Amino acid sequence: MSAGSRVLVVDDDRDIRELLGRYLETQGFDIVLAASRRECEAQLMEGGIDLVVLDVMLPDGSGLDICREIRNRRPAPAVILLTALKEDVDRIIGLELGADDYLGKPFNPRELAARIRAVLRRGEPEPAGASDRRFRFEGFEADEATRQVRDAAGAPIELTGAEFDLLMIFLERPGRVLSRETLLDLLHGRVSTDPFDRTIDVTMSRLRRKFGDNGVFRLFKTVRNGGYQFAARTERSDA
Repeated sequence: MSAGSRVLVVDDDRDIRELLGRYLETQGFDIVLAASRRECEAQLMEGGIDLVVLDVMLPDGSGLDICREIRNRRPAPAVILLTALKEDVDRIIGLELGADDYLGKPFNPRELAARIRAVLRRGEPEPAGASDRRFRFEGFEADEATRQVRDAAGAPIELTGAEFDLLMIFLERPGRVLSRETLLDLLHGRVSTDPFDRTIDVTMSRLRRKFGDNGVFRLFKTVRNGGYQFAARTERSDA
């Protein structure tokens, strides 16, 4: 459950950090605060963090470097990046590094709380018996209940929450051409008003790379002026 989840808020602006901490506590989250990269790393070393709200600009380092390090942890907490509205490059790099979502400053704390809940829900296994669907495609198997994907040799493919959810969207709709707007709505529950929003494109690039599809596009096809299509033959089984 997202309620009671431990959230680390990392921002060097004391007013923003404490405001967010107080508000998120009223929303049922267990909040830990950090003002720098050093403090963030110390909190992560203690463990027990479910999600990190991470400012990109810190006085002693880059939030993007922290994001990269977090993705190398096992288990890795989810990450929501806080970026200046005009820092498109930071957003794209952050998504490529595996951030689960981003939010441009200034923002409404209520929206941040909603994003946190959405990201945490992605990482939760389905309750027993809720969904035991398995999908097989091109030698891969995706288990919806455990949110795990394995290749033909049984080796796990490490996906972030957003990557797994995007994969499931395609597996449930094989052969359909899905626009970027539709995918963004299904993935994040929001419609972007920014014509240059590259959230879906970056997440697709990561999926292709992890499935060895980069440059071949045998699984995920780009449809000009249409969006993306999952082209592999899919078999579904229900336990």
